[in-house]
Amino acid sequence: MKLQRKNRLRATALGALAVSGALVLTACGSDNNTGTETEGGKTSAAASDVKCDGAEGQLRASGSSAQKNAMDLWVKNYMAACSGVEINYNSSSSGEGIVAFNQGTVGFAGSDSALKPEEVADSKKICKTGQGINLPMVGGPIAIGFHLEGVDSLTLDAPTLAKIFDSKIKKWNDPAIAKLNDGVKLPDKAIQAFHRSEDSGTTQNLGKYLNAAAPSDWKYEAEKKWPAPGGQAASGSSGVASQVKAVDGSIGYFELSYAASQDITTVDINTGGAAPVKATSENASKAIAAAKVKGTGKDLALDLDYTTKAEGAYPIVLVTYEVVCDAGNKAETLGTVKSFLTYTASDEGQKVLTEAGYAPIPAEINAKVRETISSLS
Repeated sequence: MKLQRKNRLRATALGALAVSGALVLTACGSDNNTGTETEGGKTSAAASDVKCDGAEGQLRASGSSAQKNAMDLWVKNYMAACSGVEINYNSSSSGEGIVAFNQGTVGFAGSDSALKPEEVADSKKICKTGQGINLPMVGGPIAIGFHLEGVDSLTLDAPTLAKIFDSKIKKWNDPAIAKLNDGVKLPDKAIQAFHRSEDSGTTQNLGKYLNAAAPSDWKYEAEKKWPAPGGQAASGSSGVASQVKAVDGSIGYFELSYAASQDITTVDINTGGAAPVKATSENASKAIAAAKVKGTGKDLALDLDYTTKAEGAYPIVLVTYEVVCDAGNKAETLGTVKSFLTYTASDEGQKVLTEAGYAPIPAEINAKVRETISSLS
């Protein structure tokens, strides 16, 4: 059974599995994350898009754990190309990242949801001549992972997911689940649903999906703090994934790269389209491609369509933003912020996202991101 699960996951996230073993900042210098290696393995194809001009010293950043695996790849490639520059990204949560940014302790923050008006107002104290803006940098599916011995594939829809995470559906053989999985032998076993313990943009994006696609069954506001009673909490996407991996009868939500690296089977989503949709980078890209910029000025916050029924479009997606000052950045870190984010938004920087189980930002939107980064001051 375990082997079947592994084979199935490899078929949908092969690229993520290929790099999962090298997704730590402390990986040895001979690791190669992009598939291109020179003698000694110290450079990669991605390094060709790194421009180190103006970069120096240490740059601290923090926030979204959703983008951790992408950030680890970016940091490793960047630091290999820019000698003497250190990027220190603390993978905590979107909420903690915004707090750190508005306290002035980091050069940029990662957040899976755009800044709220009050957060923008707070940012003006740090961005002396400007304000915090949202730069979409990482896209991808929020995978619904499950661990159910004897079951290697599972289809759910938004109303059923809402009832599971709201503790309204408590057994795996509930008629609502059975109806979506004809021919699958579902056990009479309690569902153990895991959610994030800390404020999380991943939680908020899941809430936005459930609000939009199952409004009658999910009555909670889409906030970063988990709103529903019951369930069990774990810290970070990695913590939720680890619990799902360990506990039979469990279900949880996290980015696809965590499912791939821990060999967790993911749920197919019935959107009402022709066929259930798998959580893959390609399918997430189909949903993100329809996003529209809703921010004004240099702010590039996006409006996502969580109710899409487009063929092959996976609807539970998130976009992680890098939050920066449009003006008034600290002089000692501005050069490094611009250099590093120029790389992450480059063709090569975005290309490695697919290899790590994420989805690149659509080209038209990414062109605006690059233009905005070059104008930071």
